[in-house]
Amino acid sequence: MQNNPKQAMLKLLSYCRAQEWAGYDPYDALNSSLFSIFPFLNSRWPRLILTQGMKRSPINVRRFLGVPKTQNPKALGLFLSAFVKMSEADVPDRNQLIRLMIGRLDALRSQGTAYSCWGYSFPWQMRTGVVPSGTPNLVCTTFAANALLDAYDLMGDERCLTMATSAAEYILNELYWSDGPAVHSIAYPLPTVRVQIYNANFLAAALLCRVSKLTGEEKFIGPALAVTRCSVAQQKQDGSWFYGGAPKQKWIDNFHTGFNLGALRAIGLYAETDEFEDSLRRGFEFYRTHFFREDGAPKYFHNRTYPIDVHCVAQSVITLTEFHDMHPASLATADKVVQWAMDHMWSERGFFYYRVLRLATIRTSYMRWSEAWMLLALATRLAEPKGAPSRSTDRGVPALVSNGSNGHGK
Repeated sequence: MQNNPKQAMLKLLSYCRAQEWAGYDPYDALNSSLFSIFPFLNSRWPRLILTQGMKRSPINVRRFLGVPKTQNPKALGLFLSAFVKMSEADVPDRNQLIRLMIGRLDALRSQGTAYSCWGYSFPWQMRTGVVPSGTPNLVCTTFAANALLDAYDLMGDERCLTMATSAAEYILNELYWSDGPAVHSIAYPLPTVRVQIYNANFLAAALLCRVSKLTGEEKFIGPALAVTRCSVAQQKQDGSWFYGGAPKQKWIDNFHTGFNLGALRAIGLYAETDEFEDSLRRGFEFYRTHFFREDGAPKYFHNRTYPIDVHCVAQSVITLTEFHDMHPASLATADKVVQWAMDHMWSERGFFYYRVLRLATIRTSYMRWSEAWMLLALATRLAEPKGAPSRSTDRGVPALVSNGSNGHGK
């Protein structure tokens, strides 16, 4: 390959910087000006058809359909976490970039709420209606809040801890729900949805535990552990999890499994418990043995390869790197994944392609889904690998959770 991982990371950083951290998204079709020009299109089925059509198209037609590039809070969170992992020797203005992202996240907080919380930079269609752009949700909020805590651990900026604590309050007060003693969960994608989504539960619980560790606020721990135990109980004997508890959510995929593992390890670290160690080890064994071809290509699903998605590439590198203490071949596998991506998904223009299909490649650049994720993945792999994490009580506990997305692809 012409670029080694460090060269690719720096070139990708330059690309994202030149784009001012803004770009297209697989799910941004409803930002199209078509809906204001032709109001009759603004109904459920046209919205769904346009969203899925633009997501699957090998040709990016967004510019012609009036879809603007936007800064997405989730992408900004990924960028911020990536900058924290980079060295000043590689990126001399790293600290300025960190402060820039903190400011952007502060400015892009969801409006009309007392909490620090975040939503996507585009509206999206649910079964019952359209969710407006900027509507807060758990995934965007956990991404942003964890990134702010990464920055807090490095720089001690109290503003970051304040916003992250407010985000934890949002999750606890607005999204946490239970159904008797046996069911504890976090609402996702909206506060009114009462279906268990396992990666969302783990991600939220990890943030609650992390904030509790840093602030000493015990009120976050009980709900976090209750939610974690409910989702751990849904792990299958082979170590896998379905995406969620609804009948149409019975699939097992790469990046949500990676989110589960990263968050579950963070929960054990921040809550200072080894209660979930067996679940974690079984889950990682399933992950490393089911999601990778011999040549390093990461499978999307546990039982079939295509599409090979850049999101799976990124999360594979992150998970294999963070769990290298659990299997001696993990770092070598992570390097094979990076090599495969450089050979098949890297553009010399400085970005990564979206997807490799069986017979074609979708070469669109997506700032959140592709570039921000890959910047974080490369920064994670290039950072000095650490041994097994200890349950330190210091403020600078390492961040082990890389937040996730939902079945809507977010």
